[in-house]
Amino acid sequence: MKTIKHLEDLKEVKISNDREFFSATHEEIKNGATTDVYFLRTQDILMHLGIDGKIVTAEIFARKKGVFAGLPEVKNLLKDKNIEVWSLDEGDTFEPKETVMRIIGPYNEFGTYETVILGILASSCGWATAARDLKDAVPDKPVLCFGARHVHPAVAPVMERAALVGGADDASCILGAKLKGREPKGTVPHAAFLIAGDTLPIAKAYSEISPSDEKITVLVDTFKDEIEESLRVADLLGDRLYGVRLDTPSERGGVTPNLVYELRQRLNQKGYDKVKIIVSGGLTPERIKELSESGADAFGVGSYISDAQPIDMTMDIKEVEGKPIAKRGRIPGRIENKKLKKIM
Repeated sequence: MKTIKHLEDLKEVKISNDREFFSATHEEIKNGATTDVYFLRTQDILMHLGIDGKIVTAEIFARKKGVFAGLPEVKNLLKDKNIEVWSLDEGDTFEPKETVMRIIGPYNEFGTYETVILGILASSCGWATAARDLKDAVPDKPVLCFGARHVHPAVAPVMERAALVGGADDASCILGAKLKGREPKGTVPHAAFLIAGDTLPIAKAYSEISPSDEKITVLVDTFKDEIEESLRVADLLGDRLYGVRLDTPSERGGVTPNLVYELRQRLNQKGYDKVKIIVSGGLTPERIKELSESGADAFGVGSYISDAQPIDMTMDIKEVEGKPIAKRGRIPGRIENKKLKKIM
């Protein structure tokens, strides 16, 4: 597919009847197939007037505060364009209306990518900000992101990578973790225990097939009372057991502070004070803080991150040929931000 810049180019966009997935390919994103069509009309009108190559300064700002993420994708999108780009670093925080990126150059070099740039930043910043909220609640304890099951697989790696940028300690999605230079982390799902019919055979096999440095963590809410099951597993694995995971479903009241507290005391009484308690299931910053105070050591979070709302991003033209300009309601000229760095 050739690069789409004008309405005439839409004739070249063909959808194959045997297309397997609806998500855009890397080539389709780079070639402009995911932009809003009105940017093509804009290019046609400006070209007709002979002004599509005017040098403009465009600035992007966010509607609410957050954590900046998605920069590498934007750089890759724009890397061959005759433009100058200034940006926050990934992981930087920003306030409402703060300039997070500035693009300077001929409008016809980047104008059609406005939709794509804003979409990349909006989603990535939303996920990164949610992860930061969680980490701020328990800064001294691990937070694992496993929200891939809640989003389309095409964006699951983007989401989990953004969570790592925001502060999550690990991610379970293979590609998401690898994209950030990490190894994916996770234990064993309920399915294994249900198929085996008991927790202990799975715990034993898990220990036997894993490297000696593997941190063996076992789910303990499948069949029996969580405390009874935790003690059974601890008796079986001894020092090989790193932690037990509570994922009690909402139908049984979920994981509560009282359950965590009792489990911690019971483990300690049996000499298993080094066994960690990992909790998951509908966690929020408020809940993990409360569970942490009750004795939980680590947290697996899915939906709080995956369900995070994108942070609305806006791109404004602030200069044309060096002259300050803006739509009504906005201030003409650049909004300076000393945190911006030249990246292109």
